[in-house]
Amino acid sequence: MPNRNTEDLKSRLVEYMDREGLRSTAQRRLVSDVFFKSVGHLSIEDMLEKVRAIDQGVGYATVYRTLKLLKDSGLAFERHFGDGVSRYEVADEGEHHDHLICQTCSKIVEFEDDEIERLQEALARSHGFELRRHKHELYGICADCRAK
Repeated sequence: MPNRNTEDLKSRLVEYMDREGLRSTAQRRLVSDVFFKSVGHLSIEDMLEKVRAIDQGVGYATVYRTLKLLKDSGLAFERHFGDGVSRYEVADEGEHHDHLICQTCSKIVEFEDDEIERLQEALARSHGFELRRHKHELYGICADCRAK
């Protein structure tokens, strides 16, 4: 399990739902709990499989709506890596990473590089921008696919 404060994420979700007048259901709590404890970039189908391993009664629509709720609340990022599939990852405050995406097998590698971050900041400043957020995605062919 990642080193993240799932209780803080749950608390932030409850606050958001209270503000928006949304109900907290057992299935919604289950989906969000499973999501907050997950690692990586999960499609709706990935989440459905994880949740149904715990409760077979959870439907696709519940998972879809809960992931949308998490995205709308700022607790999840929705990612699109060029293959037509929406993937979701936990939006950890203060945590940032970029992505390498294989165009053959769709493998996604997360990476952090302080030098790239410094260069992006410098580039933005040189153009008069103050960066608030960014995403960096590099597409290519992974070593495993190149070896085939």
